[in-house]
Amino acid sequence: MNPGPWGILIIVVAVLLLFGRGKIAGMMGEVASGIKSFQRGMTEEPKPVEKAETKDTEKTDA
Repeated sequence: MNPGPWGILIIVVAVLLLFGRGKIAGMMGEVASGIKSFQRGMTEEPKPVEKAETKDTEKTDA
């Protein structure tokens, strides 16, 4: 059972009444920035991981 055009219209109106235009626009902006960030992360070259020196090598004065 697929919703027809009237069913979709009723759902859209209900969502707009519940959340308001500003809230929906803000959520869409956050989704878009997340997608852009993900795409940038996928295209960047992976950076080599630098090994951190441990503090155990510095405490040899004992």
